[in-house]
Amino acid sequence: MPTPLSDALPLLLGSASPRRREIVEALRIPCAVLPADIDERTQALESPESYLERIVSAKRMAVHGRAGERAFGAALVADTSVILGDEILGKPADVDEAERMLARLSGREHRVLTRYALSLPDGSLVAERTVTSRVWLRAGTSSELRGYARTGEGLDKAGAYAVQGLGAFLVERIEGSYSNVVGLPACELVVDLRDAGLLGPYP
Repeated sequence: MPTPLSDALPLLLGSASPRRREIVEALRIPCAVLPADIDERTQALESPESYLERIVSAKRMAVHGRAGERAFGAALVADTSVILGDEILGKPADVDEAERMLARLSGREHRVLTRYALSLPDGSLVAERTVTSRVWLRAGTSSELRGYARTGEGLDKAGAYAVQGLGAFLVERIEGSYSNVVGLPACELVVDLRDAGLLGPYP
């Protein structure tokens, strides 16, 4: 049976995302950050689900490869994709691309998929899953979309918007996990940590 996470044996978060770290810390789960550095480009004819499976698997291997002799209780890696139809919308390259991306999402429904994997220090997988949320952005005016793109908030985010920031002014409705849209489904994560024996008495 795995040892519950603690300050001495924290959850090793293989992500540079401050949003994911904030979600883990809000859940009062001891964590340390060791980002995975991999090529996240899509491949030809790759479905969103297959893309996430490949990327999360690569991140998991990269984090365990970097961990060395570091003490930790479990590793967590994740990746989030914004899907319009069957197309993966990544991070915009610049403000102009962010504005075009927002215009495509405006007034429509899209899906946000986050896949994560939990593994023990020996590399063995204890949980993995993909969580889907549906998001509706209201039909913003061209000046609103341009103005928001120019704030730069969405330049490092898939889909070019931040649901937890200023971008909330465009989000009309969410069906499913809100934290999943931010970058990590909190409810599912806690369930998987508990079922794996990685949480002591909780909360």
